[in-house]
Amino acid sequence: MANHKSALKRIRQSEKRKTHNRYFARTTRNAVNKFRELTSKQEAKEKLPQVVSMIDKLAKKSIIHKNKASNLKSKLMRKANSLA
Repeated sequence: MANHKSALKRIRQSEKRKTHNRYFARTTRNAVNKFRELTSKQEAKEKLPQVVSMIDKLAKKSIIHKNKASNLKSKLMRKANSLA
């Protein structure tokens, strides 16, 4: 267990950040999965900017790596373009 006030505070902060980051990562993962299930090109066209924005925000905050974000966006773009 931590012996200093600053160490206790650091534990509190990191726990709070972890919960916050996990929430946003999970929300984005759910949005990506729902996007992958879409079958309508019109729906995909509407949802794509929202999902890409979520991914960019995660990468900006270093919750996910910028290359992972780029790969995800690329795959989603290909999915959107392949729909009839």
